[in-house]
Amino acid sequence: MSLSKAKKKRVSKKLKVSWRKHVKINDVEEFLEDQRLEERLGPPLSTISNDELFKVDTKPSPELLLSAKERRKLKANKPLKCFSALQPSSKVPDPITKRNRVRSKEERKNDLVKKKELVNRMKGILKHKEIQANANRKLDELRRQSKPKRGEFKTDLWEDGDKAFPIQQDEWASINTKKHNLRGVGVPVKSVRKSVMEKKSPLPAVPPPHPGMSYNPSFQDHQDLLRVVAEKEIKLIKENEHLTRCTSGMFQKVTPEYRDQTWLVEMSEGLPSKDGSSVVENEASDDEYKAVNAPVKNAKKTLKQRRKQKEQTELERQRKLLKLEKKKITDIHKLNLLNKKIEQIEKKQGILREKRLKKAQEKKNQTKVLSANKFEDPDLEFNMGQEIAGNLKDLKVEGNLLLDRFKSMQKRNIIAPTKRRVRKKAKVKKYTKPGHKDEDWKKTVAR
Repeated sequence: MSLSKAKKKRVSKKLKVSWRKHVKINDVEEFLEDQRLEERLGPPLSTISNDELFKVDTKPSPELLLSAKERRKLKANKPLKCFSALQPSSKVPDPITKRNRVRSKEERKNDLVKKKELVNRMKGILKHKEIQANANRKLDELRRQSKPKRGEFKTDLWEDGDKAFPIQQDEWASINTKKHNLRGVGVPVKSVRKSVMEKKSPLPAVPPPHPGMSYNPSFQDHQDLLRVVAEKEIKLIKENEHLTRCTSGMFQKVTPEYRDQTWLVEMSEGLPSKDGSSVVENEASDDEYKAVNAPVKNAKKTLKQRRKQKEQTELERQRKLLKLEKKKITDIHKLNLLNKKIEQIEKKQGILREKRLKKAQEKKNQTKVLSANKFEDPDLEFNMGQEIAGNLKDLKVEGNLLLDRFKSMQKRNIIAPTKRRVRKKAKVKKYTKPGHKDEDWKKTVAR
């Protein structure tokens, strides 16, 4: 029996897909991958000599011999770490050997300009910004030197440090003059508004509480506190009763039948009744002609009437002048009476002035209107007679300290009075989804 040789399978390698599918190139790809890795990280360590790998230090590093200030300068010249992401991390050379680069400002300067700036700098001729930079540098150095070091106590805490310069102690110099003289020294004069320094209200920050609020008050003080609370509550009850009396109490409660009956009677006023009679107004009919505007007779005055009218006018004028002269003479004899009237008026004005001043003083102690909400005094905190323990251990706590401070700041015009807003939740509309398993399936499905 002769063994038949296996027939070699032939496939098409015409297309790139077929070539990749049927040709094994794994060894070539691995070799190329190793080559690319060596380009990025360098050649393998086995091929590098010991002299290139290791270095024998015979002298200390020059950076260790430098001072802290010099090390900071060297560190400042190095590129920032935030730019390290922009630097190439691979050792693969740049395929483009020559790249365009934007020259710096110093590189773009002309040689003649550079030479001129160097000559001016040697002569001491500087630009304005350079002079300003030097002055700021000196001020910064002085400020750094004057700053006390840790553990040194050279300054007097009780000394007025704001008036270290003679110009500041001068009483005759104005504020603008002081600012002008101290501007170059680095000590600006700060002006504070008067409204910042003034108190918003003369009321004390922590007013003394009522004696009846004590944990062990006297009987009289406790009764006074209860009386004040009761009077306030009675006042509120009276206000509520007044509002009820003036709103809902003014309307009479009737049954729906009586209301419908009265409404029908009121709305049918002036209409024909059921028996057919109607309201007829008796209008008086008059056939006589009446003009809208009565005729006017053009009756002119005669010369005699005009002369008499002029004479009467002149006599009336003379009578008024004579009366005025008589009044002047009588007023001379009434000087004492006039003085008394003037004194009464001045006295009345003085009383009104005192009332206005008193009212203005009382208004200072009141809370100002800082917002649309009106300030309301909080309720007094009190305990009933049977709740008073007589010691702090068994004391029943009333009120809130944080709320008390908040109301005190509102009363002293530091913050505006506010109201607590309660957000209403939106009503969710609920409905029954129609289905055969519901109890009312006949209403929803079987129609």
